[in-house]
Amino acid sequence: MKKRYFLQAGAAAAGAVVLARYLKPTQTEQVQAASAFEISKTEAEWQKILTPEQFNVLRKQGTERPYSSPLAEQHGTGQYHCAGCDLPLFSSDTKFDSGTGWPSFFQPLPNAVLTSEDTTLLMMRTEVHCRRCGGHLGHVFDDGPQPTGKRYCMNGVALKFVSS
Repeated sequence: MKKRYFLQAGAAAAGAVVLARYLKPTQTEQVQAASAFEISKTEAEWQKILTPEQFNVLRKQGTERPYSSPLAEQHGTGQYHCAGCDLPLFSSDTKFDSGTGWPSFFQPLPNAVLTSEDTTLLMMRTEVHCRRCGGHLGHVFDDGPQPTGKRYCMNGVALKFVSS
């Protein structure tokens, strides 16, 4: 009997270790070190310049509720900038209605975003970050329109629209 309990406990411990890897996000070296970003601030400094919702999404990898952002319905001509550092990220020319409730784009501007592996929620996703400040913007999926086939599903609160 003791051998059976020992084996069950060992299997449970091994399972917990494997599961723990998928319950917290992992990040590639591309976005790991905040000091690698052009704009680096302390948590307190970010809290001073961002709204609580922006801080939750950009700095804590949160997600806004679908259909809550007015940017999902923004159809003007211009660019979408990072709400944290004002870096231009997406052109309105690449925006499309994905039906998801979040602003979606099929392509970022050149040298605007970085990506990392996100294994939260027990699934593998590609997280999208602002290249300049490292802020979490959303995720990119392979179910978008041509010409790229990508869907950059962004949190509207992480963006600000600048009309041209």
